[in-house]
Amino acid sequence: MLFDIFIQLSFSYLATVAFGLFINVPRKALNAAGISGAVGWMAYWFLVEAGINAIPANFVGGLAVGLIGLVMSQYKRIPSTIFNIPGLVPLVPGASAYQALILLLSGNMDAANEKLFSVVMIGGAIAMGYVVSQLVSEQYFRYRRNQVLSKNDEQNLDHDLSDNKQ
Repeated sequence: MLFDIFIQLSFSYLATVAFGLFINVPRKALNAAGISGAVGWMAYWFLVEAGINAIPANFVGGLAVGLIGLVMSQYKRIPSTIFNIPGLVPLVPGASAYQALILLLSGNMDAANEKLFSVVMIGGAIAMGYVVSQLVSEQYFRYRRNQVLSKNDEQNLDHDLSDNKQ
């Protein structure tokens, strides 16, 4: 089991970094992008290994990539899409899409439709997980901004009150 974890982690990291190189991700962001992809894939893989369906597992994987990308963007001061685009690549159901195409070309329409529906659902789950991560971060940053603004208002009010006493 530990060897499987090592293999999954290593290859998801390498696939993400390789795709990042292919799309010209800045060198200073490649490691963080690889970590983003590896975390998303491991979230997916652990859930599938636990017996969870691929659709909710991909949702959690997309959510993890989005949240890790936001953390990395704050840390590296680079837009989060630099980490998220390559980070989502390990989750993309490429093999299933290929199998759907082969089934379609061989004339097995029922199996092709079933496989294609699965591909669309998985792609939608990845997208929804990513969107939810963006919504969560938007709410978090709005909350933090309001806290800072209210703290500044209190300080300004205290300052104004001390000016009036003089």
